[in-house]
Formats: sequence, structure tokens, C-alpha cells
Amino acid sequence: MVRLRGHPDGGMTGRFCEALPAEVIQGHPIGSAILISVLDGAFLADWCHHYLGVRLECVLFRSGHLSEVVGVELVDGRRVVVKARPSDRRITGCIAVQAHLARAGFPCPVPLTTSTQVGGLTVTAETAVPGGRQLAAEGGAAPFAALLARLIRSASAPASVPTLAPSPAWTGWDHQGARLWPDRDDEGRDLNDALGPVWIDDAARRVRVRLNACAAPARIGHGDWESQNIRWSRGRPLAVHDWDSVIAQPETAIVGLAAAVWPADGAPGEAATVGQSMDFLASYQQAAGRQWSESEIQDTWAAGLWVRLFNAKKDAADGGGPQLDRLAPQIGGWLGLAGLG
Repeated sequence: MVRLRGHPDGGMTGRFCEALPAEVIQGHPIGSAILISVLDGAFLADWCHHYLGVRLECVLFRSGHLSEVVGVELVDGRRVVVKARPSDRRITGCIAVQAHLARAGFPCPVPLTTSTQVGGLTVTAETAVPGGRQLAAEGGAAPFAALLARLIRSASAPASVPTLAPSPAWTGWDHQGARLWPDRDDEGRDLNDALGPVWIDDAARRVRVRLNACAAPARIGHGDWESQNIRWSRGRPLAVHDWDSVIAQPETAIVGLAAAVWPADGAPGEAATVGQSMDFLASYQQAAGRQWSESEIQDTWAAGLWVRLFNAKKDAADGGGPQLDRLAPQIGGWLGLAGLG
């Protein structure tokens, strides 16, 4: 734990003692690359006092990947997670969705602020939810699928929250740009300029045509439904994290994206096998209480293929990688399942 030195009057200087973080709140693991580093002690002290109305006691942990995440303890004993990322108008909508679900009893951290704007960054805070662990994929997809069905059922209508567009790039088959891929991937690169196997772009183009022809209404869902973002306690869901990944897309697309990635626990190159995706789709339909048509099932596979192609394209841009290696021999089967063979 890193403590802040205090003034004689009891206030905080915002400086850190020379020590490494030693405490981690589950759901925000230490070790990911932090892309921005602005939440220093002075900033946190000022921000917490201004927006939370309470002084900062200490920093519990730091982590991050696409954003900087800092766990803190306030002088009143509360533990809070503060998050900073590049300004994005969709975050306001994401927070509204998270707040609605928290009020409805869905297992997620409770937002404590709106989206505050500081120097080109969006900074927010939510309650810390310690404890819990990931659920082993060997137990099957049913708990993950049932929890997603609960989320979609409990979420408000897309029209009732601020915009959730554009979708995060890995879910962004619905982007409004003129080119195949979104203008920026999740690391700021333009995949339209990246070299790679022709079959990746060809398949992605076919996926976009199919999914953009879908006339089903948009629903609200979670666009990064990976095991690493969900914590469980005694077999029950404790907390779903990463609410910046909220999306508004047809239900089949939300479920297909989740079916393609749900077992991923944080190791590089992870994705669901075809069998695990089938398990998820069958479990979701059972939890939702409706059997989908053949065309709807094909839409789910098309959406799942988008995220797999996106990750393969990123690997290709880097000169190769596990997502590309895994998908290459399977692409024909995926296209067939998506009705694109």
C-alpha cells in the first residue's frame, strides 16, 4: 500500500512514499500496460476532494490497458476505483447504462460520478468491489450466457441513454466510416493501412454486409464479455467490470461477440473454440427463453467472426500472432456457420 504524506493540519500533499503497490482489488489486475499516466498523487488528491467530497487517504493499486485505473482509499474508509482515459462522448452513455443496471441490482460497481473532463481526459469513479475470482471455462458457458441474458433483459432501451456510438473497434462492424475497418483500433492504429492476408479483409467485408442488413432493433449489452472481466463468489456473479465496453447493437450481435470470446481469462491469444461458442449460444437461448431462427444464429456467428478477424488483423499488422494463427485454418468453417461460405 502506498500512503500519502500529510500536512500538519491533516490534509494530503498528494505525494507518494517510495513503495510499490501491494494490494490489488479483483477485476483490476496489476501488470497490464498503462497507456496514460496522469493520476499522480496530487491529481488524485485534488480530484477526489472536488468530485467525491472526501480527501484521499492512500493508493491501493494501479493498473490499466486502454485507460489508467487506480484504486484508492478515502479518509472516510471507502474504497473507490478512479479511471482516466482519452475523452470520448460515448463514456457518458456507458456510465448511464452502468448506473441503471446497478440500481436494478445487477452485479457491477456503482458509478460515483458523471464523466468529468480534465485536460482532454474523461475521469470517473466507481465503488470498488473486492474479492471473487474468475470462473473456470471447463464448467461450461451456461453461467456466462445466463448473466449476459440478465444484463440485456435488465438494461434500459438505447434511446433512453446518451449515445453509445461509435462501438469499440473490436465490436465495430457497425462503424460509419467509408473504409472497411474503423479509423482507429483500440490502440490507435489504422488497420486499413496494415498489410495482412487477403482472406481477413475479404471475410470482414462479407461480415459487415450481412450484419448491416440486419433489421432487428438495437439492445444494450456488454462488448467485452470475457471471463477476465467477470468475478464470481461461490458460483454466483459478484461483479462485471469494464463498462466502457457497453454497446448498442442487435441482440444477436451482442451475443455472437460474447460467444466468440467468453472463456478468455487474460492470457494472450485466447478465444472460444467452435464448441465453446456453440455451448454459449445454446445456453443463451435457454436463458432468454426463445429459440432463434437459422438466420439469427448465422448473425451471431458473423458477429463473433468480426472480433476474431479484428484480432487476427491486429496480429497481422504486428507481423503475426496467436489470433491469426488460430483463425487461419478455421476461417472456412466460421464463414460456413455465419452463412457466408
